[in-house]
Amino acid sequence: MTDVEYLKKYLPKDKLEEGLNKLKEGKPVQYIVGNVDFYDINLLVNENVLIPRFETETLVEKTINYAKKLKEPLDILDIGTGSGAIAITLVKHIPSNVLATDISEKALKVAKENAKRNNVKIEFKQSDILKNVKGKFDIIISNPPYISKDEIIDPLVKNNEPHIALYADNFGLYFYEEILKNIKPHLKEKFLIAFEIGMTQSKAITELAQTYLPNSNIITEKDLTGKDRYIFIFNNF
Repeated sequence: MTDVEYLKKYLPKDKLEEGLNKLKEGKPVQYIVGNVDFYDINLLVNENVLIPRFETETLVEKTINYAKKLKEPLDILDIGTGSGAIAITLVKHIPSNVLATDISEKALKVAKENAKRNNVKIEFKQSDILKNVKGKFDIIISNPPYISKDEIIDPLVKNNEPHIALYADNFGLYFYEEILKNIKPHLKEKFLIAFEIGMTQSKAITELAQTYLPNSNIITEKDLTGKDRYIFIFNNF
């Protein structure tokens, strides 16, 4: 479906001309419409949150499959929840208690609206990575910012989506290392860590995981286009 077709399908007729003008000005179609389909839910989106991608749908699907090896109900932590896409989908498919965090108050406001919209119960907390998080979890999942600050990306993304959700220091590895080096106190004996990653980052993140969680199993998996896109770290499976 083209962006114009998308607008014609989802925008009221009296707003179509305005929407087409915004599209010409370089605004993402999802922000113009104000919502997006993700997995089997619908989410409100605006300039305060990243637009959920199909790669993240696959992260969720793979995590749901891995979760079958854990004893329900599960305690799940979603770090950097943004629109709430991951947290909301997981709690709808896995009997669980979900804590979703983000450093952005504006993003959390959107996530809370989406939880209400999808009739799910999630605890939301403002936190810089793990700093305000307490407790232990069966699953810790994150699609953190992983674009290097000198990387060239699509102008549509760069000019519209929140940079706080896109870019990371240390060649895009900052958040993975911060999570992994502080994660041990938050892991149950049997656990799963699920990351979405940049397609060139598998080796570096695997090495970080081996450093901070040396007794764990680490697997890289590919997205639907055949690119390295996910890392799963688990123990006692």
